[in-house]
Amino acid sequence: MPAMSPSTPNAPIELDRALVEQAKRGDRAASRRFIRRYQRPVASVLRRMLRPSGLDHLTEDLAQETFVRAFAALPRFDLDGPARVSTWLLKIATRLALQQIQRRRIVTETLEAATDTVPASGSADATAHRAALGRAIERAVAELPPPHRAAFVLREYEGLDYAEIADVLQIDLGTVKSRLNRARTALRKALAEQRHD
Repeated sequence: MPAMSPSTPNAPIELDRALVEQAKRGDRAASRRFIRRYQRPVASVLRRMLRPSGLDHLTEDLAQETFVRAFAALPRFDLDGPARVSTWLLKIATRLALQQIQRRRIVTETLEAATDTVPASGSADATAHRAALGRAIERAVAELPPPHRAAFVLREYEGLDYAEIADVLQIDLGTVKSRLNRARTALRKALAEQRHD
């Protein structure tokens, strides 16, 4: 099959199709390429889901489990169906992360107890302020209930649209919007508190 130009609009879809078809037939080289192609987004969503619960050490194990489950289900994956390969993999990874979080029930540090004081002005102060703001955002995301955190991570970090998030989390569109609204409200509140400290 000739290589497709990156500028071709359907190139990623066609590459996915060829790769999945080859992997379905048991082509080991295609299976390795499949993992290389998707390992970064899978690890990213897992890390962002697990880190706030203190479980980021499980990222690699759950990434491997994601691909084990994907390869087991790959013969049933419908390339002509509504789900993209990337969304399907993120669904598997997100479910594994949520299961692990629920299983461990780690109590995270409260935002109020962890908030650092932020200097008011100056270039060194601005750098310190940005760092403190980043920590506040991370803590605020950690404070979100896991289902809200999942919706937020998939939208804001992975760039999925609402319908894709609904598919990944197996919830309706209204629930996606509600979870994202609550997550954003919590983050705005946390950031407002950060500014007033």
